[in-house]
Order: sequence, then structure tokens, then C-alpha cells
Amino acid sequence: MRIGITGHRGLSGGTERAVTAAVREAVRAYPVTDLVGVSCIADGPDAWFAQAVLERGGSLEVVVPASKYRASLPDWHHPVYDDLVRRASEVHGTGLTDADSHAYMVGSEILVGLVDELLAVWDGWPARGHGGTADVVAYAERTGVPVRILWPDGATRD
Repeated sequence: MRIGITGHRGLSGGTERAVTAAVREAVRAYPVTDLVGVSCIADGPDAWFAQAVLERGGSLEVVVPASKYRASLPDWHHPVYDDLVRRASEVHGTGLTDADSHAYMVGSEILVGLVDELLAVWDGWPARGHGGTADVVAYAERTGVPVRILWPDGATRD
């Protein structure tokens, strides 16, 4: 089973804890046999999901939206990002250089094309910019990839 992730970054402490628990619970529900997680491994749900898949005994594939993507992520996340890239069984690129909204959407489209199901840490609101979580969910739905929303009760953004 190939599972992908998309989700909001920059969540508050309480929401972060609730979402992390929801992501881990979702991953535990999949049989470990042939479990492949696909993630862009940004800080937040992308990385939490990737770590949960690896802890469960599954394998990880990474989609890198642009060659400058790592530099666009917070400095504190770089060690986690680097570790997850090293542990990935496969790394997919887009061929793009700049880490911008276009690259994020292209990366997400590649991710959706690789998976049987998409987990979405999503509050149900429109994307705040092109390539945001809502856009990825809409793309998955348009292409027939089932989407499972993970948004715990009481979770908030900002």
C-alpha cells in the first residue's frame, strides 16, 4: 500500500501534538507488509508521517519539489530532512530549481501520482497560496486518489 501525505505547516503546540498522534494512529492502521510512505518531508506533518512510516517498518520515498527546496525549509528542520532523505528508498525530483508555489504543486502532483491513498492534515479551508493543502486535496480528488482527512477535534491554525 502506497500512502502519501500533505498538510499544514506551522501548527501550534497543542495542535501539533494532536496531529502527530493522529498521523501515527493512521499509519499504524496500515499493514506493514509492502507499506510505502511518500512525502516531501517538509517540517510538520510531512516529516511526522515519514518518521511514523519508518518506525512502523515501512519504506519511505521522498519527492523533492525543487533543487533549492531544502534551503527554503527552516534551518532547525535540516537535520531531520537530511536524515529522512538518507533513509529514503527512492528520491523523486521535479527538475525544477526554485522552491516556490509552482514547484510545491508540481511536487505534490508527482506525489499524488505515486500513491494509492492520500492522508491530508487539512482544516477544510481554501489554500493560502497556490500549491497549498486544499489544492493538493482537490488534485487528488480530481485524479481519483482517495483522500483521508486528519484534523483532530480542537485543532486550529494560527
